[in-house]
Amino acid sequence: MAADNGRLKPIPTKGLLRASLFHRMRSHLSFSLRSCHFHLPLCRFLTHSIHDNIYDPPFSPSMKPHHKVNPENKKQKKSKNRSNSEEIAAPKPPLKSELPFDFRYSYSETNPSVRPIGFRESPKFSPFGPGRLDRKWTGTSAPIQEEVDQSKLEEERNQVLGEPLTEDEVAELVERYRHSDCARQINLGKGGVSHNMLDDIHNHWKKAEAVRIKCLGVPTLDMDNICFHLEDKSGGKIIYRNINILLLYRGRNYDPKNRPVIPLMLWKPYAPIYPRLVRSVVEGLTHEQTKEMRNKGLELDPLMKLTRNGVYVNVIERVREAFVTQEVVRLDCSHVGMSDCKKIGVKLRDLVPCVPILIRDEQIILWRGKKDQ
Repeated sequence: MAADNGRLKPIPTKGLLRASLFHRMRSHLSFSLRSCHFHLPLCRFLTHSIHDNIYDPPFSPSMKPHHKVNPENKKQKKSKNRSNSEEIAAPKPPLKSELPFDFRYSYSETNPSVRPIGFRESPKFSPFGPGRLDRKWTGTSAPIQEEVDQSKLEEERNQVLGEPLTEDEVAELVERYRHSDCARQINLGKGGVSHNMLDDIHNHWKKAEAVRIKCLGVPTLDMDNICFHLEDKSGGKIIYRNINILLLYRGRNYDPKNRPVIPLMLWKPYAPIYPRLVRSVVEGLTHEQTKEMRNKGLELDPLMKLTRNGVYVNVIERVREAFVTQEVVRLDCSHVGMSDCKKIGVKLRDLVPCVPILIRDEQIILWRGKKDQ
C-alpha cells in the first residue's frame, strides 16, 4: 500500500498488471480493426489468435519420439517398390483359352451364318481388352485359331460326365435345386446364353452339383436352342426342364481345379448392323397388296399380348395354329420395347416360318405367306 495525498492506493500485483495490459491491447485492437475494415484476413487472424484466458497456453502438437531407421528396412522397402513398379510396367501375356468354339457375346441369340452389313464401332476394339486375349476380334466374334478334334472332345466330355445318373439321383438333385429359393440360380435374360455366363456357371459348380437357370424374355421362344448351347458351351447336361426352368448338371467327375480358362468380356460390344427385317414391299406382293395386308392386320384383334421379360414358350405353337384359319396375325407387344419386338419378329420368321410385314408402335403383323412358298 502507498500513501498519496493522505489516501492509501493499492500496489498492483503481477497478475493485475497483465490483465490490465491485456484489456488495453484488446480494446486498442478492436478500435484499429474497426477503422481498418479492409484488412479482413489480418483481422480474422488477430481476433482468433487472442484468447480470453491469457493463462491458457496455445495448442501445440506433441513431438513424436524420434526412432532410428534401420538401413536394412530401407533397402527392403526400396526393393519392394522396385518389384511392384516392374510388375506394373511389364505387360502381362495374353490369355490362352482352350475352349473349342468361337467367342461371342451371345451364343443363342446370334446366327453366325448371317453377316452384318456394317458396324457401330470399329472391330479393332476388342471387348476382352487390348492385348488380353490371343484371339483376334472380328467385330462379332473371336474365332478359334486351331482345328478341333470332335472325337477327342466328346471323349473328354464323357469322362467328366461319367456314368448316367439314376432316377433316384436325378430326383434328389431336382428336389434340391428346382425351388425358387435356391441359392444356386442364374437368370437368363434377353442376352441369352452369353459368354460371361459360362464363368458364372463354373463358379457355381465349385460348391454345387447343379445350377438352376431361370429363362425370361425373347430367348424363351426357342428353349431347345438354349438347352443346346448350355450343354455345348459349358460341358454339362440338362437333367430337368419345366417351361422356363432348367437344371444344368456338372458331371460325376467334374474337378473345379481343372476348369477351363474363360477370359471375361469387359463390356458389352455394340450390336452390328444387319439387313432390314421389314421391307417396304414384301416379296411376292405388290405395293398395294402389302398396304392392304398391313391395314387388315392392324384391324384384327391381337392373338396374344406379350409382356416385357415374359415367358414366350407357347407363342410359336399359337401362331402356327392361327395360320391354319387366318392369313394375317397381330401380336400386341405393348411395353416390350422396339428392340425386343424386332428380335421376336426375327425368331418367328425363322421358327414358324412366316413373313413379318409390319412392326410399328410395338405391334407385330405377321403374314403366313403364299401356300406354294
